[in-house]
Amino acid sequence: MSLSPARQHRLRIQAESASRQGGSARHANGYELMLMQLNEDRRRLKGIQSHVRKAEIKITLLPKYLAWINGVIEASSERQDDVLLYVMVWAIDAGDFDLALRIAEHALTHRWVMPMPTPRNVATWVVEELSDSALKALATKQEFAADTLLRVLSVTEGCDMPDPSLARLHKAIGYVLREVSPMAALNHLNQALALHDRCGVKKDIEQLVKRLQQANG
Repeated sequence: MSLSPARQHRLRIQAESASRQGGSARHANGYELMLMQLNEDRRRLKGIQSHVRKAEIKITLLPKYLAWINGVIEASSERQDDVLLYVMVWAIDAGDFDLALRIAEHALTHRWVMPMPTPRNVATWVVEELSDSALKALATKQEFAADTLLRVLSVTEGCDMPDPSLARLHKAIGYVLREVSPMAALNHLNQALALHDRCGVKKDIEQLVKRLQQANG
């Protein structure tokens, strides 16, 4: 579903206005309407068992929220906005990693928390989900942009998370870079191993070391 340009403009203005005002003003009109829309879409998704089908539907849902997201981010709103965080999760599932990272960067800057019951904070969620997306893509011989993972590393730099989670990100980066930049890949795989010695990269490190030794004569 796509919104008319007029509707998108109104949502964007409402988001910016609500974000710049205090207290209850944020929950008037625009934000409440977006929460209602979010809950309606969540109910629709809960009725679907197929993860593939859910991801397909999320792709069609994202455009409805773009104007609101842009308004909140452009207003540099510090106040927690659960709409953005749910859309961040959907964007990862839908493969729109740029949108997910835009939201994540804003959420991390303002110390937002995940709205659903989960032991993971925003940084851990983004790191684990994007790393898993990359590893799944590589396992099925699909390409995954190294720039996306490097951006995840940059956006979450200094954030608290379990060592195995950060190790998973370095492992994914190492795998993505293995063919195009073996030395950089080796560096990331070594960082993964240092963070979590059972992350499954020891043989990969050995193979890369041999390749580099052979290449250097």
